[in-house]
Amino acid sequence: MKNIKPYIIALTVAFTTMSCEDKLTTKPTTEIADSEVYKTTANIQTVINGTWRYLNDTYFTYANPGYSTVMRTSDAMANDVAVTTKYGYRDPYAFTDLSNKASTRVRAIWTLMYKVIDNSNNVIAKTQEAEGSQEDKNRLIGQAKTLRAFSYLTLASYYQHSYLRDKNALAVPVYTEPSSTTTVGKAKSSLVDIYTLIVADLKEASTLLASYDRAAADKFKINENVAQGLLARTYLNMGDWEKAAIAATKAREGYALMSTNSYLEGFNDLQNEEWIWGHKQTTDQSTASYTFHYLDVSSEASYYYSFMADPFFKDYFDSSDIRTSLFEWDSSVGREGFLRYKKFKFRPNLTGDIVYMRAAEMYLIEAEANARLGNTQPAITALNTLRAARQATLYAVNQSNTDLLEEILLERRKELWGEGFGLSDIIRNQDKVERKEFKNADGSPILIDITDSNGVSKKVAGQGHRVTKFPDGTSFTENSSYYLFSIPQEESLQNPNL
Repeated sequence: MKNIKPYIIALTVAFTTMSCEDKLTTKPTTEIADSEVYKTTANIQTVINGTWRYLNDTYFTYANPGYSTVMRTSDAMANDVAVTTKYGYRDPYAFTDLSNKASTRVRAIWTLMYKVIDNSNNVIAKTQEAEGSQEDKNRLIGQAKTLRAFSYLTLASYYQHSYLRDKNALAVPVYTEPSSTTTVGKAKSSLVDIYTLIVADLKEASTLLASYDRAAADKFKINENVAQGLLARTYLNMGDWEKAAIAATKAREGYALMSTNSYLEGFNDLQNEEWIWGHKQTTDQSTASYTFHYLDVSSEASYYYSFMADPFFKDYFDSSDIRTSLFEWDSSVGREGFLRYKKFKFRPNLTGDIVYMRAAEMYLIEAEANARLGNTQPAITALNTLRAARQATLYAVNQSNTDLLEEILLERRKELWGEGFGLSDIIRNQDKVERKEFKNADGSPILIDITDSNGVSKKVAGQGHRVTKFPDGTSFTENSSYYLFSIPQEESLQNPNL
């Protein structure tokens, strides 16, 4: 077949009955003519809202709740999450899932990204002809360009090795026009072409959104800060360090690092002072909250308890660091000896907002970019601003000759644990996964102290990583094909140009 209808077919009409505030209606969406969908800016806003909900709240299976599956997969395949054998992300953790072209998760991620891209293409192409103010049109096009850039940045980050390794490497097809059932599938584009589009989209979006002032409660809506934050991530991937630092500084304007109390509340609230972008959840619309069943390892209401911490990860934190208090050995029957990292917690109503971008990440981008440029003092200032907020030991130039860049990259792992940067950082930095079993040098188990539900103290074997090699038995290495996401088998069959 020469068309691409299974994944990139236009789905705009299907989103017109959804918004971030309202439930799905039961009226058949096929009754709405395309000319009506894009007739007014008010209608197009519904398309944007529906696209956002589709990205976050589409289930392919319970283990694949919208875009959260990308973030959870990235961390499961990296260093610091010791995934248990119970459901969810055990296959990505073992590197047997994303290389499987027939995997449900492989199909889910590809479908999510390209349907969002196609809807964005429709908004970009048709908004100027709609009825409404130019201010509204600018906002809608800016948000659509940001969503398209976000989708292509995700694809570029996981479907090919680092831009800095080979910017001419082919990754995924690029579509910038609305598709239909007759659209012919394209060949893969190079990373340099994909990143050129991403940068152009985000720069234009920043301009279009410059006058848009979203309400404080609407952090799920894309504004200039979001576009600048994505631009900072993009420049970081490209090695354009100076521009990365500048964009990161712009992105965090108006967003203070959170207080100690806020850090310990469970990373579940869109209104957290530090969050720049995230997905709102309510009791009526809580589909994406399902991801907390994997992340939340301390609430009774949580089910899977699968994202435990590597016990060696705990050693990176100072005793004074507020994040240290989040570690706790599990004493529950069936989970004895696993190390909880209680960063994510359900709210009492069993919902949890999804974090996409925080000011802390932007400080870390500033620090890394400046360190790579050789701007030592600005790098240390950005790093220590974050460390001071976490009550951690500040970095000093003469401390044990520790490399500044290594400290910053380690701080990313510590601060952004569970937020979806694990594998993407390994790919962009051309690093390798590093895991070791939680055992003594002689191979004997490391015993830890726990107190069971009856108040009895005892020693049990600490539980850490259970997968320390690739499926073929080889050691983890840099730039491995095991790190890359696969294009679905069906897509490859139906698009011969791939």
